[in-house]
Amino acid sequence: MGCMLSALAQTYPTKPLRIVVPFGAGGVADLTARTVAQKMSEGLGQSVVIDNRPGAGGIVAAEMVAKAEPDGYTLLLMSNANAVSAGLFKALPFDPVKDFTPVSLMGTFDLAIVTSAESRFQTLPELLSWAKANPGKLNIGSINIGSTQHLTAELFKSVAGLDAQVVPFNGTPAVMTALRGGQIDVAVEVLSPVLPQIKGGALRALAVTGQKRNAALPQVPTAKEGGVPNLVSTSWNGLGVPAKTPQAVVERLNKEVNAALQTPAVRQKLLELNVEPHPSTVPQAQEWLQTEIKRWGDVIQRAGIQKQ
Repeated sequence: MGCMLSALAQTYPTKPLRIVVPFGAGGVADLTARTVAQKMSEGLGQSVVIDNRPGAGGIVAAEMVAKAEPDGYTLLLMSNANAVSAGLFKALPFDPVKDFTPVSLMGTFDLAIVTSAESRFQTLPELLSWAKANPGKLNIGSINIGSTQHLTAELFKSVAGLDAQVVPFNGTPAVMTALRGGQIDVAVEVLSPVLPQIKGGALRALAVTGQKRNAALPQVPTAKEGGVPNLVSTSWNGLGVPAKTPQAVVERLNKEVNAALQTPAVRQKLLELNVEPHPSTVPQAQEWLQTEIKRWGDVIQRAGIQKQ
């Protein structure tokens, strides 16, 4: 078996590769995968096709890859959902750690705390002082339970010491409608889909949740600068393969992902999507996943979110 795997690594790849993406076509994660895959295919000398399998919070796609042949031809677009699922679900048809080998990170993207242009809140400190003076009155909107947006809203509430409600909606359009209609005071959302409305003046960004200010909105402070030092949250994408994939194949894939991410054209395209390119080694990707699983597991526990 060892000899066969070693021979596979030397001749790899001899056929097209597939990246299973747990989201629909056209979103930031899908476009990130397509941008990187196109460049990887040049380095690998084989086409890299995208297979969109949305559904069940990423479980459909992850199960498909966990059960695939560990030969380096079926990859998973990994995201926060992989880290969150470990703490959110009572039972999964795979083990989020043991059944995958993370290959590399690809990119991180910031979230923003936004309010409508008509809101009374001009800054994050104003929001914090009003919420503290009016316990139980603040409503923070996000998309569905267990999403990065939802857990970041819970993290915000927890680290800022707010007595507030986090209200989940089914998708970004519903959150934005509730925000404009005044059913919620503020929303936590990935920056990319709300950026045009912020730039157009329909929404006001009170803060971004990354380590540093976002290049697309340099005038908007980080949550740390706005008075919530422990609110740092970024969404992310990476690539993983089934566990037991030969190490030489994992290293070859890592090399091609990183080469793609360092290409000026790929970097430019990702920055236009508001994704910060984030190359990594294999051990860094593995450590990242384990840290994220622990971090979001703690948030889920603290927020008292029922396991699904």
